[in-house]
Amino acid sequence: MTLLPKPTYLDAQPLTKGTRTLEIKEIKEIKAIIDLMEQHDLSVFEIEKEGFRLKLQKGPTAPTAAAAPPAVIIPSKALTGSSETTAVPKPIESKPLKEIVSPMVGTFYRAGSPDGAPFVDVGKTVTEETVVCIIEAMKVMNEIKAETSGVIAEVVAENGKPVQFGQALFRVR
Repeated sequence: MTLLPKPTYLDAQPLTKGTRTLEIKEIKEIKAIIDLMEQHDLSVFEIEKEGFRLKLQKGPTAPTAAAAPPAVIIPSKALTGSSETTAVPKPIESKPLKEIVSPMVGTFYRAGSPDGAPFVDVGKTVTEETVVCIIEAMKVMNEIKAETSGVIAEVVAENGKPVQFGQALFRVR
């Protein structure tokens, strides 16, 4: 386990960012989120709540990038610009695969119970309404639907392991 330096926003005094002040209660909630990230070995966590957006990230974003502070608080009013994301180049295939991605941070489960059969396997045809897995987030089991039609080509996520928002769970032809 890598220990990170103590973030500056965790001091006992409230922080101000623009016109928004973080209260001691909110700082304790952020500390609890950091503890959950460590318990579940998550590297990124994002949430938008009551006028501000919080993004927690462990380590640098790229191997050559300089170390960044582990938390960034951005007022939601400042989020008017478009966000840019860089796509990782994929190998060229004859037919591109569609990805079913995680809509949240949580624990990925392929079946409804530990001894149950998986919702889908490689080769199974799915529709937009087909339940493909469950993601447990904060003790709530969330059924995830395929939201695309096709045949499951690959199961990317590992059963019982943490997944992050936007992480590929399945690939569909």
